[in-house]
Amino acid sequence: MARTNYSFAKRQKELEKQKKKEEKMKKKEARKKGLLEEESGEVTEAEGGGTLEEGSDE
Repeated sequence: MARTNYSFAKRQKELEKQKKKEEKMKKKEARKKGLLEEESGEVTEAEGGGTLEEGSDE
């Protein structure tokens, strides 16, 4: 009778967990970078908008 290889199953489960964790970290980093890029874009737009408003007031 064949015995089940629990160590193999355990290792496969650990690899799946590790892979899932890495994917989650990549998503978090991408979201974080996206937010940082949006913030820097908003600052640029605000500076550009301020210049246009000053020019229209004159």
